[in-house]
Amino acid sequence: MPSVRVAQISCGTEYSGIQWLVNDIAERLDIELVFPEMELSKVSSACDEVGFEAESPSLNLMIARAVSMLQDPTIKGAILLTCFKCSEGTIVKDMIRRYLHERSDIPIIVYSNVEKPKEIELYSRLEALKTLIAQKTLLMREKQEGVTIGIDSGSSTTKAVVMKNNEIIGKGWLPTTDPLKSVDEALAKALKEAGITRKKVDAIGVTGPGRDLVSEHVKADLNLEEVSVVSKGAALLAERHKGDATVIDVGGMNNKLMLMRDGIVTSFSLGGICGGSSGRFLEVASHRLDVDISELGQLAMKSRAKATERFDLQSYCMVFGIQSLVVSLASGIKREDVAAAACRSVAEQVYETMIQEMEVRPPVIFVGGVSLVEGVKREFGDMLGVEIIVPPYSQYAGAVGMATLVSGV
Repeated sequence: MPSVRVAQISCGTEYSGIQWLVNDIAERLDIELVFPEMELSKVSSACDEVGFEAESPSLNLMIARAVSMLQDPTIKGAILLTCFKCSEGTIVKDMIRRYLHERSDIPIIVYSNVEKPKEIELYSRLEALKTLIAQKTLLMREKQEGVTIGIDSGSSTTKAVVMKNNEIIGKGWLPTTDPLKSVDEALAKALKEAGITRKKVDAIGVTGPGRDLVSEHVKADLNLEEVSVVSKGAALLAERHKGDATVIDVGGMNNKLMLMRDGIVTSFSLGGICGGSSGRFLEVASHRLDVDISELGQLAMKSRAKATERFDLQSYCMVFGIQSLVVSLASGIKREDVAAAACRSVAEQVYETMIQEMEVRPPVIFVGGVSLVEGVKREFGDMLGVEIIVPPYSQYAGAVGMATLVSGV
């Protein structure tokens, strides 16, 4: 993909102690970082234009940089950086993101710096941002054509779909153990269900954490990161290619929140504080409740406890959350109330660490393996006050998106 210019909008040109890491990742991805500047005399008028003036002069300068950025048409994307512990910084990021979205269609990512930033977190965000910029024509595709295969090599599960002229004709889904063995088995299942051989396939595409290894193994025609692919699959499955939409993807080990406009992501957030907001937590909770993960959501739906009487886990931490769950069962709390608490805990952590930093644009499309847990869907609906759409084959959103995009290669 060609080089792209991305504006870094933060409260300091050399942002905290992570600038070297941002620079290194940008160089590896062939991203040219741009640092917009504005005369100090114009900072106040920039704050007036955005509609917010912070207590911190550095944050006001950050607002001014965002206003200045729009004057440079060569800038095709932006990364908004503040400190994780700065509550005012969170407000400023949201104000800037809203301001830029109202005046442009450039994709934006946000990142809250922590004391020990993870390289993979920054890399995955910047990689997805570059895809949204450099592959925009491909991402405009609204339907799958021909016969293609999409593979999502996930951290917990491997998914494969065979599609023919915008219809799923074969699928395979199984736990990820050895990535190559798992993809071979998933692919075999999908082809068998489709009733075709690999020779009849026009193209194959791969996404997911294991995509680089798997892509070489299956000789893929396209290898893309998850944000653009999952959102495309969600738009296709929910038939929401026009207008605004929000996609929530809760997987086995990681989460994604994506704001879309006309089927293409304009802003997104990745990850959570810990595994307590993932499908893995619900798997462990199911084991403790002596039900299959597929039955956990239905058990939670049986809970009729009022808001003032309901049981809540005492920690978002995966380890201490399970400890709280075990203690509650021993103290006589009903199994359905504990199941509901587990679902609520996941939804609340996703909300508090991701959703409340970004405005939700209805409709809300819920995909990923956890979307099949009805209790979590209910909790998201109660928290957001909107209908939550779980489309057919929601757990295959990544694979469907990949099969769709590779048909345009």
